[in-house]
Amino acid sequence: MTFSEYLDARRKQVESALEEFLSKAPAVPPVLVEAMRYSLLGGGKRLRPLLVIASAEGVAQAIGASEAAARDAAMPAACALEMIHTYSLIHDDLPSMDDDDLRRGRPTSHVVHGEGMAILAGDGLQAEAFRLLAREPAGYHPTLMQRKLKVMAIIADAAGAPGMVGGQAIDLSAVGNSAGTGSATAKAVALRTPDQLRDMHARKTGALIRASVAAGAVMGGATDSLFTTLDQYGTEIGLAFQIVDDILDEEGSAASLGKTAGKDKAAGKPTYPAFFGLERSKELAAECNTKARAALDKAGLLDSRLADIAGWIIDRKT
Repeated sequence: MTFSEYLDARRKQVESALEEFLSKAPAVPPVLVEAMRYSLLGGGKRLRPLLVIASAEGVAQAIGASEAAARDAAMPAACALEMIHTYSLIHDDLPSMDDDDLRRGRPTSHVVHGEGMAILAGDGLQAEAFRLLAREPAGYHPTLMQRKLKVMAIIADAAGAPGMVGGQAIDLSAVGNSAGTGSATAKAVALRTPDQLRDMHARKTGALIRASVAAGAVMGGATDSLFTTLDQYGTEIGLAFQIVDDILDEEGSAASLGKTAGKDKAAGKPTYPAFFGLERSKELAAECNTKARAALDKAGLLDSRLADIAGWIIDRKT
């Protein structure tokens, strides 16, 4: 398959699995199901589940195992990560957060379903993600159980306060949008150095991307050394994705991005172009790609789909 054909095939598998896994949720009020489905099944790049799958396939390729079996084993984690990512988008778009009314080319969840139901839809997707991770793949073999527990811990760290939620908190505070109405108001966090900027993005965006690669590696049966190398790859592409996102916010359009363009700059958010300018930001993204490819080379996976995905992240226009 060409890379384009690969993306199309794997996305279709992910969409089918998301539909199946969400339908297995316990009895849920129809109004909540509708809000959860609206955002989860509303399209998107599906980068994170694609990374889970490609990482599991790459590990199988490296150790001489079945890529199809590795893909099947990793699919629940792929879908769980997409549920968590979607929940984060729902909450990120809320008026109290980034206050956006466009996502994936459609009105955001709170615009369609109301702010309260949007919050609950995000909460429901996050909980459903961990219910899925605990349940699938089914079975009680010690190796399978060990891998599932490790993946749950990786994703919980990446999605929670040390990772994505913590990064969002830094971001909100940096633009002065975290003050409460009571006596205990949050102090603004000033991001003054590139290291502070990188730390925020490593949490807010990079952590979940890195966890996607790591989860696929674990479910594919990676050795410790292979896991470490793929984790290096995941770290670099996670940063590259955010740098490119910052660039597209300035250079892209709402039609191509599927979300409002120019909001970060208008809000005075700390971004890579704000720190380094557009040209240097593009160079930094390319340097991340070079480091990611070096990690794949070390793992013997330069001919894997992971290399294609790294290039796709750098070259993307949406």
